[in-house]
Amino acid sequence: MQTIDEITADFELLDDWEDRYRYVIELGRALPDLPPEEMTEETKVRGCVSQVWLVSESDGESPPHLSFRGNSDAHIVKGLVAIALALFSGHTPQEIEATDAEALFSRLGLQEHLTPQRSNGLRSMVARIKNDAREAAAAA
Repeated sequence: MQTIDEITADFELLDDWEDRYRYVIELGRALPDLPPEEMTEETKVRGCVSQVWLVSESDGESPPHLSFRGNSDAHIVKGLVAIALALFSGHTPQEIEATDAEALFSRLGLQEHLTPQRSNGLRSMVARIKNDAREAAAAA
């Protein structure tokens, strides 16, 4: 999986939004699928028009570092899942909470080039990730 810095650098190289959309779809295709048993109502992200599932895992350290896995039934949305996972995976709950995802998505141009439904879904993914981080911090 690519890092968020690599994704950002690749976005900067692509001038045309059709090329950027293709790149987002490629990111989604490279994302490993979740096994069917992990695509449940419990892991489903509410607020997304497309179906999106997110699974969070803690390394059990103190403070914990969280990793995320996800999937979607829509190509572009699966690419957005890949971007969100690259942004948040491997960080502590405090780092996740402090991350300004909206600023990154704006810098990438996602805010103005996504439909309102996809933008809402992206915000729902971020909210879910931050909620999982708060729960992991409380459990630590």
